[in-house]
Amino acid sequence: MQHTWPERLSVVRHGESAGNVARVNAESARLERIELDSRDVDVPLSDLGKRQSEALGRALAQLPEDERPTVLWVSPYLRAQQTAEIALAAAGLDIPVVVDERLREREFGVLDGLTRTGIEAQWPQESARRKAIGKFYHRPPGGESWSDALLRVRSAVQDLRHDAAGERVLVVAHQVVVLLLRYVLEQLTEQEIMAIDKQGDVANASFTTYRYDGDRLRLETYNDVRHLEEQQQPVTAEPEGPHGPR
Repeated sequence: MQHTWPERLSVVRHGESAGNVARVNAESARLERIELDSRDVDVPLSDLGKRQSEALGRALAQLPEDERPTVLWVSPYLRAQQTAEIALAAAGLDIPVVVDERLREREFGVLDGLTRTGIEAQWPQESARRKAIGKFYHRPPGGESWSDALLRVRSAVQDLRHDAAGERVLVVAHQVVVLLLRYVLEQLTEQEIMAIDKQGDVANASFTTYRYDGDRLRLETYNDVRHLEEQQQPVTAEPEGPHGPR
């Protein structure tokens, strides 16, 4: 059978980051801004995120040999890079790596680094506009909407089809990328992907997996954290950027 898609596709959200932890702390304290001294692209994993990444790698090592990844596609953001590096080392895998900026986190523009409290205080008009337009199409000044990020994710999928046909691909990226890959691969509507998002955040170091069935990639698992639970690692699912009611 000639493949026109990867044989398998495993999509992973990075492990818990220092930014995830800082956001939770800032939200709990009702601060307007999270306390980070680096660009979002340079935010590293937390200690827990490193352990989650090791658990991810041990889960990869336990796969049958014909199901283990043969190539990695990864976001350029440090937390995704660290997750992939730690996981591959724990799995004992030495595979080609493609760093693709199209898999990066969504750009938040003027809302970057703000909490709910900060958005309401500093950009109340954007909060109101998001409620009116909806989460999928709202574009903060200087940032991206989900539909903007979708254009680059859709482009990356086309290159995956061309460059990784027949391969077993591991993608390590971000929550919005996991969801938008579902949108593209499963040909979902705005309403359907928003309903999935409303169920809860994508867990750190979780698996979302697809298998080629001779026609297209079919979803096997979504937001799977059994490997974390089996290895007694806490499951975390903090959102990465400014967020409001779902």
